[in-house]
Amino acid sequence: MADYFEHRHIVGFEETNLVGNVYYVNYLRWQGRCREMFLKQRAPEVLADLQADLKLFTLKVDCEFFAEITAFDELSIRMRLAHLAQTQLEFTFDYVKLGPGGAETLVARGSQRVACMRGPNSATVPSLVPEALVRALSPYSGPALLPLGRTA
Repeated sequence: MADYFEHRHIVGFEETNLVGNVYYVNYLRWQGRCREMFLKQRAPEVLADLQADLKLFTLKVDCEFFAEITAFDELSIRMRLAHLAQTQLEFTFDYVKLGPGGAETLVARGSQRVACMRGPNSATVPSLVPEALVRALSPYSGPALLPLGRTA
């Protein structure tokens, strides 16, 4: 089993500029999409919690570019858990261009820090990362990332 959650994507024309290169903002959108698909596929009980009062606030995102990609390039967006705190998570994302014959090229690398919050919008307070989310993420992190008192 891979140590990352993978979301595959084929770049469309609407994601490129006049010269044919991908707009930078799409890399950030793909981070969010990868995270959403992770929740749908690996932690559906967290989706139910989001329908109640759990909120996942994105505090910080970044992306460093190594190579350009264009329309119809096939990507593997690979998410890993980089850090787990009581109320926050940090993910890393590798953007890998998939080529013929199994060739892979790392085209970008990003990260995202997320805070767990609960309550109505006017009185939202920090909340522990849900246990169901910790369990779902455990295959995509090293055991040293889990804080004391938490189990994988």
